[in-house]
Amino acid sequence: MKKCHQFSISYRGWKIAVVYCCVLIFPSLLQSCTSQNQELDSTSFIISEKTAHDTDDPAIWYNEKDVSKSIVFGTDKNVKGAVYAFDLSGKIIEDKMIRDLAYPNNLDVEYAVSIDENTKVDILVITERDKHQIRIFSIPDMKPLDNGGLKVFEDTERESFKLPMGIGIYKSPKDGSVYIIVSRKNGPKNNYLYQYKLLSVAGKFELYLIRKFGEFSEKKEIESIAVDDELGFIYYSDETFGIRKYFAEPTLGNKEVFSFGKNRFKGDSEGITIIPEANGTGYIIVSNQQNNSFSIFTRDTNEYIKEVDLGIKETDGCEFSNLVKNNMFTKGLFVAMNNEKNFYFFDFEIFGLE
Repeated sequence: MKKCHQFSISYRGWKIAVVYCCVLIFPSLLQSCTSQNQELDSTSFIISEKTAHDTDDPAIWYNEKDVSKSIVFGTDKNVKGAVYAFDLSGKIIEDKMIRDLAYPNNLDVEYAVSIDENTKVDILVITERDKHQIRIFSIPDMKPLDNGGLKVFEDTERESFKLPMGIGIYKSPKDGSVYIIVSRKNGPKNNYLYQYKLLSVAGKFELYLIRKFGEFSEKKEIESIAVDDELGFIYYSDETFGIRKYFAEPTLGNKEVFSFGKNRFKGDSEGITIIPEANGTGYIIVSNQQNNSFSIFTRDTNEYIKEVDLGIKETDGCEFSNLVKNNMFTKGLFVAMNNEKNFYFFDFEIFGLE
């Protein structure tokens, strides 16, 4: 049995028609839904300049002194890879790029991290897979703060268990502690992720292993991580299983809080981003990679809302900032990796979630 529903999203004087077609295989099973959009107006989004090799994950840095000078970072995976920096028009900022990284994979941004008693810096953290480490750079001057790299997963002997992929930062509202959560290319059924505390020693950062946690379906891999600082949750994609949710505070334990999105994805669940709104509400957006679309869930209850196709191919990573706003991005900036060596920049209004 097939049921279809249609609605339209008004956006800058034009409309996107969204059609849901839901096939009910058996009455006792969940519906499998897809979505389809009309072709988007090319003036409604920005496509970045291309990278050299293989784009993966974006991160957005908000410049509080001048929002127009905010930066979108994106990884370019290769044995001689790089982190690209783009301005808000999608142009490459050459002097903000980080080159000669050994297979950079995912990245994240944190603000006002203490480097000594009198100095706080904004930081960019990157997984450098082939060197079994993460890198940390200050923003916007892009100076290394890690003595050439900080090793992760050092206590395992299996080579494939040492290769970092996903990364997320949790800044605790409780005491201001900064934690780095790292996933890997392959790992065990339990304790797939490591959580490190980030501390500064003599002006350079060091990692201290705090805990190991995270169930794994053993079906593919765990890459994408997103952290909700305000509500205190870590989300990650167990790619052919769905989304898993854990407490971010180490003292609250390692038991899974909830899992969701099962049977909602065509192939892999991938990039995750949090859309915070007032009183703990908002959304969680996850790229439905092989469906070339985005699955949207509520932030507070993790219930499925809908599927949106933005015309992007096989998105690995996505990111949102409600701080980066201008005439183009009136509701905040949403960035998604596209499988053609570039990134797409959208106004969040494109999702029609108000």
